[in-house]
Amino acid sequence: MTKSIGRVLTLWCLGAGMLLGATGVQAETARYDVDLDHSIVEFKVAHMVVSKTTGHFKDYTGFIEMDPEAGTVKALEATIKTASVTTNHEKRDAHLRNPDFFDAEKYPTITYKMKSYKKAGDGYVAIGDLTLHGVTKEITLAGTFNGVTKDPWGNTRAGFAAEGKVNRKDFGMVWNKALDSGGLVVGDDVFIKLDIECIKAKS
Repeated sequence: MTKSIGRVLTLWCLGAGMLLGATGVQAETARYDVDLDHSIVEFKVAHMVVSKTTGHFKDYTGFIEMDPEAGTVKALEATIKTASVTTNHEKRDAHLRNPDFFDAEKYPTITYKMKSYKKAGDGYVAIGDLTLHGVTKEITLAGTFNGVTKDPWGNTRAGFAAEGKVNRKDFGMVWNKALDSGGLVVGDDVFIKLDIECIKAKS
């Protein structure tokens, strides 16, 4: 459900292209890799009607290839290890990994591959294919570019934030239980929130 991580890496690359173009820096197509230690792929879903459960994935990879001078994204892919899901509750996490939800043994990864992007107001919209629980669906993420910087060790870094929503039932994740007071234990809509930092690959 994730979250689609990757789907949005496209957002910062466009902003980076505009920034570099404005300063007259000559640019070329380059690869940027997700920095796992400084990123989070988070999801939130209604729980018992009255609250929300928040979780994230601890193990994932992703990359983007962009031409900042042209302001274009040539490739964007991400892979999440399904078994790395955590909600800080061991019993619930084990349930999420079983066939009622992610079925991590049968479907060990969640993948995202970008199809297109476009500017929208002060931010960007990324559209791509999310493959989750053996089902592939097109999803949309809206986000903002946070800038490009050099770290003290000479690495070029870029960051962005993005949000989106998917219906878990669209991916065959239909488990639920009815409450005596009305409503269901788990909501259908899953809200995705991404805060991603990337590092330019060494040539």
